[in-house]
Amino acid sequence: MNEYPIALLSAFLVFLIILSAFFSSSETGMMSLNRYRLKHLSKNGNRGAKNAEKLLKTPDKLISVILVGNNFVNILASAIATIIAVQLWGDAGIAIATTALTIVVLIFAEVTPKTIAALHPERIAFPASYALSFLLKVLYPVIWILNQITKFLLSLLGIKSSDEGTDALSKEELRTVLFESSQRISPRYKDMLVSIIDLEKVTVDDIMVPRHEVVGIDLDLEINDIIEQIRHSQHTRMPVYKSDINKVVGIVHLRSINRFLNENQLTKSMIMQATREPYFVPESTPLHTQMFNFQKEKRRIALVVDEYGDVQGIVTLEDILEEIVGEFTTDIATFNKDITPQDDGSFIIDGTAAIRDINKALGWALPTEGPKTINGLILEYLEYIPDASLSLKLGNYYIEILQVKENIIKSARIIPAS
Repeated sequence: MNEYPIALLSAFLVFLIILSAFFSSSETGMMSLNRYRLKHLSKNGNRGAKNAEKLLKTPDKLISVILVGNNFVNILASAIATIIAVQLWGDAGIAIATTALTIVVLIFAEVTPKTIAALHPERIAFPASYALSFLLKVLYPVIWILNQITKFLLSLLGIKSSDEGTDALSKEELRTVLFESSQRISPRYKDMLVSIIDLEKVTVDDIMVPRHEVVGIDLDLEINDIIEQIRHSQHTRMPVYKSDINKVVGIVHLRSINRFLNENQLTKSMIMQATREPYFVPESTPLHTQMFNFQKEKRRIALVVDEYGDVQGIVTLEDILEEIVGEFTTDIATFNKDITPQDDGSFIIDGTAAIRDINKALGWALPTEGPKTINGLILEYLEYIPDASLSLKLGNYYIEILQVKENIIKSARIIPAS
């Protein structure tokens, strides 16, 4: 090429450096694409996304065509730069060309284009995918030979080229994606999605209404007392039992007996006729399983039993939904009545209040592994039944026991440690 003018060779060298920048930015852009956004855009008809997705299905071929093009261009550019330098400076031009071309390639064909591609992968990768697809077709024989040699070398190292990665996300990875996408998803929706993921970590006994708070119809009471109880009930479904919740006979929907109630004709036999057989679930059932069980059984309320078959409480479909969307009822039986804020920043909390409900209401992090209530948490920590006025520090919380009655901590004052 010594007979070609330096100006022409210099123009060709600049063109080669531009091609090198194209291959470098294409590689970074294609590898930096968000696979899930790429699938979304492809499904919505974006041609660039479809083309890029097709190329990424065979990453070995994609990498091969980029590297073949990039190495060919860089080697040719090195040869051209050497010719130009030798014409200008003689034998010393070889060292000058090597140094100068290295600096130029690093700045203009590597660092700068790759940085731009990493910051804006879609703008680079989508247009580049058309050129790469064309080159893949033209260079296919060369790419095929290179891939066969590569597979042979990998087999010598004990690596199977058929081993493919997966884009499937684990639950923890999905949780991270949700938190990282906080600017695109409102906090409310993000919390709901995270709650759905966490359903399998929460069991029925974590959210059930405990046995001593269950409101039901005791058939051993006088009918007038039962009627009065139904008239003032805040619930639409109630368990029906005889003297003890363990002797439950079924679940009654108050709507089915309202007509008799309004006509003052309600009797215990009518209640029994309107009662549906009870539905029992183990206390260790994960919430996501129970939600599907409710759907399969066409139920909205279940009696929670322990390993001995004793009723421990009740759980409803609404309870599970509230775990996802948050509190949406005005029922007086919510946990708010158990929490009384004080002027000094502390809170007086009922001993039977559920720890998970307190954490949700106040944004605290009281331990939930083990006891379910404040009473149980304190007793487990102390390992004995304390007297009132005892103070202790549990983790990052100061607790003062205010009232102890019938071997149960009735109330306690709690304040987070500053």
